[in-house]
Formats: sequence, structure tokens, C-alpha cells
Amino acid sequence: MTMMNPNQVLWEKGDFTRIAQSMRKSGEALVSQLDLTENHFVLDLGCGDGTTAIPAARLRAKVVGVDIARNLVEAGNLRAKKEGLSNIAFQQGDACNLNHLPDQSFDLSLSIFGAMFASKPNDAAKEMVRVTKPGGRIVMGNWIPGDPTLVAQILRISSTYTPAPPEGFISPMLWGVENQVIERFGQAGVAKENISFLRDTYVFHFTGTPSEFVNTFKKYYGPTMNAFEAAEKNGKAEVLQNELEALFHSQNTSATANVTTIPATFLRITVDVT
Repeated sequence: MTMMNPNQVLWEKGDFTRIAQSMRKSGEALVSQLDLTENHFVLDLGCGDGTTAIPAARLRAKVVGVDIARNLVEAGNLRAKKEGLSNIAFQQGDACNLNHLPDQSFDLSLSIFGAMFASKPNDAAKEMVRVTKPGGRIVMGNWIPGDPTLVAQILRISSTYTPAPPEGFISPMLWGVENQVIERFGQAGVAKENISFLRDTYVFHFTGTPSEFVNTFKKYYGPTMNAFEAAEKNGKAEVLQNELEALFHSQNTSATANVTTIPATFLRITVDVT
């Protein structure tokens, strides 16, 4: 019997589409800055159900979305069908091994909070470079370790309740460290001067209270689900709940009742492929 990829298990565990609904506006805003046209062939790696892939297709670019989670691939294809978008296709695949995609296929390889979770970061960097055309770009959005804003703190808090990761595990948060990014793309043949960095903001918009938003993460976001399962066993689920609720309430910038708006800082990376 083949062992399932632990990453696939994690992202198929919940239903990330429930979280993604709060990320749509920022996904559209980010894509609007990429100057895409119908002449662009775009890869969205770790695409989920299309938070950035579908806005790219609306701009008439030809888009391939790849995600490790089968349920998210299915949800993405359903969204595209509902919108009548024939210039996009979602496929299952692992960012560490895109052997189904030919060399130098894409003008833009995009990965917003996707490829950063791949288990073999050096392989993911090599694959992104391999499938991008010379003269093309790679654009990544990655959460930053130790950052005080929402997602870095959710992942930090969650990790304190879960068992230690297996030997050889490489934290996805290292994709938010500039020298790590330079090193990874460097071993894939990219010169340091072809990599640029920008601190950017991604805003979560949720219809509901901060406490309700916490419960959405608790029910549907793999890392938080794992944290609550572990906390339950140790009698600490209420402590975890209180810690997350305090975080979400403190970071909510919405002045409207029953609406939660939380900005989160991320590292935006642009790689010019030669």
C-alpha cells in the first residue's frame, strides 16, 4: 500500500475553500498588479480553489492551477465552470515534482501561500524555475516567521500544541526569510540580483465575528485542526481557543459589527528567469 503524502493529508483534511472565501478580494488585488494579458500562460502552484488563478483567468490569461489536494482541485474546476472560464484548468500535483508539466512552459509561475508548504523546498524552487520560460517571472507570496500579524501567529500558536514534527522536517516559514529564498533559487541557477523582495499586506475579509472566524479555522484549516486535536488530548483545547480568539480580536480592524477584517504581512518575491 502506498503511503499518502503527509502534505496531501494535511490539505485534504479540512475544507480550505471556507478560509479562501475570506481571501478573494486580496487575491484579485494582487493579480491585478501582475500586468496579465491574453498572451500570458500562467501557472498557479498551490492554487487551492483558485483565489489567484481565477482572477488571472478573468484577465484572459491561459491558466493552469496545480494543487496537492484533490478536493481543492475539484472545487477550482467547479468554480471555473460556473464562471464559464474555458481558459483555465485545475490539476492535482506536487510542487516538488511537476513532471507532468514541460520545461519552459509558463510566462508567469505564481504561488501565493502555496509552494511554501511543499515538503522539499529546494525541489520546489528548481521546478518553478524549470517550468518558467526564459524572460518570464516567478512570483511567490510567503508568510514570515516571527511576524506579529495573523497567519504567522496562527501557525506559531498551533505549533506549540502539536507534537514535534518528524526528523528532517523543514519549516514552511523559512520561505519568508530572504537569505533562504536566495539560497534556494540560487541552487536552481538564479542569480541573487534577479530576485527582489517586498513586504506586502494580504487582507482577510470575513462575514462574522472574530470568534466565528476562529471557529472556521478550527473546523476547516488543516494546521489548526491538528492543533485542536492535540490540545483536546492534553486537556488544553479551551486554552488554545482562548489564545486564538484573543489574537483574532486584537487584529480585527473592522468597525462594522459582524464583519472581521484582518491584515496580514507577507513576503512577496519576484524572480526574473533568464
